[in-house]
This record gives sequence, structure tokens and C-alpha cells, in this order.
Amino acid sequence: MKSIRELYKKGKGPSSSHTMGPEKACKIFKAEQPDADSFKAVLYGSLAKTGKGHRTDGAIEETFAPAPCKVVFDRETKDIPHENTMDLFAYKSGAEIGKMRVLSVGGGDIKIVGRPKKDLPDIYPHSSFSEIADYCKKKNMRLSDYVEEFEGEGIYDFLREVWHTMLNEIDEGLNKTGILPGGLNVERKAKLLYNSGKSGESESTRENRIVCAYAFAASEQNADLGTVVTAPTCGACAVLPAVLKYVSDEKGFSEERILKAVSVAGLIGDIIKENASVSGAECGCQAEIGSACAMASAALCELFEMDLGQIEYASEVALEHYLGLTCDPVCGLVQIPCIERNAVAAMRAINCYSLANFLSGTRKISFDLVVRTMYETGKDMSGLYRETAEGGLAKLYK
Repeated sequence: MKSIRELYKKGKGPSSSHTMGPEKACKIFKAEQPDADSFKAVLYGSLAKTGKGHRTDGAIEETFAPAPCKVVFDRETKDIPHENTMDLFAYKSGAEIGKMRVLSVGGGDIKIVGRPKKDLPDIYPHSSFSEIADYCKKKNMRLSDYVEEFEGEGIYDFLREVWHTMLNEIDEGLNKTGILPGGLNVERKAKLLYNSGKSGESESTRENRIVCAYAFAASEQNADLGTVVTAPTCGACAVLPAVLKYVSDEKGFSEERILKAVSVAGLIGDIIKENASVSGAECGCQAEIGSACAMASAALCELFEMDLGQIEYASEVALEHYLGLTCDPVCGLVQIPCIERNAVAAMRAINCYSLANFLSGTRKISFDLVVRTMYETGKDMSGLYRETAEGGLAKLYK
């Protein structure tokens, strides 16, 4: 299993699969074609159907600049190897001199067809929660200790940067107002939520309001092309930071404890990515917001030093109850229903952590089983509901 360094990626929103992935591919292709004076990118599947709303064409054109690049949205071709497929062409004096097919597989990762994937080697000897749990029990260690053992102590320098970027997402988002780009006229609501407390507000109401404000802040930054961290994707970037910032502020946890929680969240995301998918185009929003909720639930359990069984229970409940969630972004924008979904998932993560305090001993379903179920559910799901903006809210909203 890969390093969590490949799960947490820092970059500009609004989409890890539709902007970060294509941008990465175009940088590679541009470097390989130094003699080219123009380029063309042909987008298929979800990239073609929601690429305009996700600003895919802008990311591609900016990467190839100053050389011109023609972006073609091919919404008809069906015979493609992945839901996010793109073909890149290089030209010199009008003649084609190079081409490359790329799959944007989610979380900012890409695969170049016909080439071995060049990335960090597997560093974890285990690939399922059950295997990792067995190893931890034998060595009497926590999941955060497991991450440190195989990643090395230097992982905390990386996670510190991740955490500070997450905090910055929230801080910037809380201090901005106005309309998000894209034409839906969606107003930023984070600052309003944060400042809407009333005299006599109950503790639970305040918790919901502040957690949601934090989630709205980070999600709105993503929608406005701000810099965010994939957790596990841009579209689901706000769940983990919203939960951890709220609990950290309320309980005064040290940064060291927070970073351990972020490491465990990354491990949960890694397991999902290894055995299923974190791509909305491949498996629907259950793969994005469901995974983010499971990550945040596990992080909370680690923060409060709960045991392996409780961490598994919280993660399993979080993902299980997002099974079947569709990815139906209105106008292809990462705004409706994406922003609110981050806020709801943040609150649900807290609920899952709370349930794990009492009910983990009654668990019948394993986390590994839910991950497998999520993947099969996503593959069975109609393409209308996998980030194509052709079904659900995206179809009916006028």
C-alpha cells in the first residue's frame, strides 16, 4: 500500500480529478514535447461532461501556455478505459509529433496508458484494515504508531504542512464573502454561519453551527479555486479539517496529537483507495464524501485514544451509511450539493465517533467489507450519477 503522502495532496480546487490530475498530466506531456508549438486535449467521460464546470479546460490551457491548446469535449465516445480519460496531442507547424492517453483516477493521481506508473513504492506490507489491526495487536501499538513505523518520523513534517494548509483553508474561507464563480450565484455562507450565534444557544446547536461553518469555509475556498488539501479529494476536502479544528479548539489538543489523528485518517483513506476508489466519477459521491467521513471518524477516535475496535466501528458506520450516494453536481460545479455535503459529513463523523464509544462491541460488519461493498455499489451505479451532471439534482435543477 502506498504512502499517505500520495493521498494528501496540496493544490488548487475545485477538483482533484478534473483539475489537479489533468494539470499534472499536461505538465509531463509539455516537458516531453519541447519542440511543440501547439497542443490539443480531447476529454472523454466525466471529464467531458463536467469539465466546464470543474474548470478543466482552464487548468489545461494555463499549463500549456504560452503555447495554444485546443480543448475538445467529446461527450459521445463510450469505449474508454476509465471514466476520466483524456488524450493529449502535440503539434509542430501543424504536424502531429506526439500523443499520450491519460486516466485521471481520483485524488489528483493519474495513469499514463502504456507506461508503468511512476510513483512512490509500496511502503506498507498490509492492505486491509484486518491485516493492519492484527499486526498492531501483536505489537501492542496504535494505528498512528503503525503509520510512523513504516513512514518514518519524517512523516510528521509532511503532516504538519498538511494540517497548516487545512487550517488556512478554514481561516481564509471564514473571512470571505461574495458570490462563488461559475454562474449559479451561490453565496459564501461560512462567515454568516460562524457569526450567527444567539444568546442562549445550546451547546449542541453551537457545535453544529461552528463545525458547519468550518466545513463551509474550506469547501467554499475549494469552489473558488483556492489552495486545499485532498482529504481524500478536493470535493471532500473540508470534512476532516472542520472536525479536527473544532475539537482541537474546544479541547486544547496539542499539535502532536492532531498530527497523529491526521496520520490515522490518511491510513483509512489509503485502505479505501487501495481496495476501492476515492473517485466520484468511478464510484459516485460515496467514494468521496463517504471516504472523507470515515477518515474524520477514525481521526476523532485516535485523538481520544480509543481502541482499534472502536476506530474500526466508527469508520465502518461512517462509510456504510453513505453507500449509494450519487455524485450529481449541478452544472458540473463543485458547489451544489457538494458544499453542504461536506458540512453534513463533518457532523456525521462526530456522531460516528460518539456511537463507537458505546456500541463497538456489537459490530457485525467489518470495515473491509464495507469498502468492498462501496466499490461494487459504485460500479453498479448508473453513469448518470457518477460525476456526469446528467442525473439527480444536476438534471432536475433549473
